[in-house]
Amino acid sequence: MPSLKDIRGRITSVQSTMQITRAMKLVAAAKLRRAQERIEAQRPYAYELRSMIRSLAERADENAHPLLHRRPMKRVDVLVLTSDRGLCGGFNMNICRAVENYLADHDEHEDTGLVMVGKKGKEYFKRRPEYTIRNEYTDVLFNPDLDHVSQIGRDIVERYENEGLDGVLVVYNEFKTAASQRVVVEQLLPIVPEDFDDEDGDGRPEGGEDNRVEHKFEPDQAAILNGILPLHVNIQIWRAVLESLASEMGARMTAMGAATSNASDILDKLKLQYNRARQESITNELIEIMSGAEALKG
Repeated sequence: MPSLKDIRGRITSVQSTMQITRAMKLVAAAKLRRAQERIEAQRPYAYELRSMIRSLAERADENAHPLLHRRPMKRVDVLVLTSDRGLCGGFNMNICRAVENYLADHDEHEDTGLVMVGKKGKEYFKRRPEYTIRNEYTDVLFNPDLDHVSQIGRDIVERYENEGLDGVLVVYNEFKTAASQRVVVEQLLPIVPEDFDDEDGDGRPEGGEDNRVEHKFEPDQAAILNGILPLHVNIQIWRAVLESLASEMGARMTAMGAATSNASDILDKLKLQYNRARQESITNELIEIMSGAEALKG
């Protein structure tokens, strides 16, 4: 049975751990509010830009721009968004497993490379030589801004336009709530027009007739596509980074809340064990005193 000194030491250690986890939960909650505000402000712009790209791509031939040109998906890069720090539950592991599962299910990709954003994902895949890390971006998440993210987009677009790639995917955690994130695997390149919402199955947008109309491009189609398609890539990567950051803070807040609760339970058990051990020690001391007194009488 552990001594009273050992139990006191464990109580002190658990109390210190609980203070740390409680502080980390509060910090994550504060960062989550800011991250949630940023992603909620960014989503409408990113989705509207995606809708505009969809409309433009539907009216343009796929050979009108290199980013629209589709080839057999032989050479593929996967942009993997993880975190720089741990202590956020299954946040990073869920992403890494999703990447592994995707690559295992798509053996038609003959040459796959990983583009890592975040130290945890890089550390995970570096220990597995069967995966090729094509590029790393380790300074993006500390103080994220559009300029850093745009560099990722420029590198990806340049490699794709030079026909070094046939496709680019991005894997990230999409923020739902503080306690809920969803792993998303999205195709970033080539840019493929998505279908209109068609819940009725009639080939028309929900709630009315097909409202697609012809547009006149000014100054011309090529100039518009050259300007807007690379922007679209940068904005979608930026949205994925913001989604990932908000999800990370939510996961860390939830994990640290659970850790604080577990530490509190352990602390209660240790205090009970300490009180029992102390009572037993006092009882033994009283028995020894009474035994000694009886011996002196005899």
